[in-house]
Amino acid sequence: MCQLLGMNCNTPTDITFSFEGFRRRAGLTDHHTDGFGIAFFEGKGVRIFRDNRPGASSPVADLVSEFKIKSFNVISHIRKATRGDINLENTHPFIRELWGENWVFAHNGTVEGVGVCEECHYQPIGSTDSEAAFCCLVSQLRERFNKKPTEKEIFDAVVEITSEIATKGVFNFILSNGHWMIARCSTNLYYVTRKAPFCKALRDDDVEIDFSQYTTEKDKVTIIATQPLTKNENWVKMKNGGYVFFKDGDLIEEIEGTLPNNQTHV
Repeated sequence: MCQLLGMNCNTPTDITFSFEGFRRRAGLTDHHTDGFGIAFFEGKGVRIFRDNRPGASSPVADLVSEFKIKSFNVISHIRKATRGDINLENTHPFIRELWGENWVFAHNGTVEGVGVCEECHYQPIGSTDSEAAFCCLVSQLRERFNKKPTEKEIFDAVVEITSEIATKGVFNFILSNGHWMIARCSTNLYYVTRKAPFCKALRDDDVEIDFSQYTTEKDKVTIIATQPLTKNENWVKMKNGGYVFFKDGDLIEEIEGTLPNNQTHV
């Protein structure tokens, strides 16, 4: 399957340390070689970089690492194709406008039989089940609310809609509108929150960083990933059916999930 990476924080933060370890899994330390993408929110805008080549060797990924963009919210994805050709239109993350905002989504897993009606405002561009599921989600949200609802209403609606989609297969995802980040676990998803006192972190490829050299006491950064990216931090493993809602690096809402991670609602 694919792998996911997300970052939500209370100050613009450089994700290069995590991204470098993550993209190594796209051809060096793992086999997710069917494309990569990463989206950085900047104000109301989004910078998206995508390539249908392996993230470990992509010149686009090299550019991202060199650029060192700082952002409050970042979503990245490395693909192991199960549905759809290996091309740019099928490369995550996907983006749509909703209530005058950019919404970005990336998915890990396969969901069967998710269709989008021809009359719906949002239509898939590629041929993946992931993009179809995203279009289904934002279409239902747009139909349910004629103007932007509260964050609590958004979270509750996302949980309700995506819980139904998840009955059709494996539905791990990360979603953000640039202000908050929602993630759902079906099989594997972890998160860790870094805050003062900051310490050293050892990446799984044995690269070390001392976060205290790059942060202040007020900084708070949450990283979400399919598999932990570091060896010496206490990553929280989510359960199947679990949801988290992060804003400014803080866990605002959580549904813990009840099913073992190897069990799905198929």
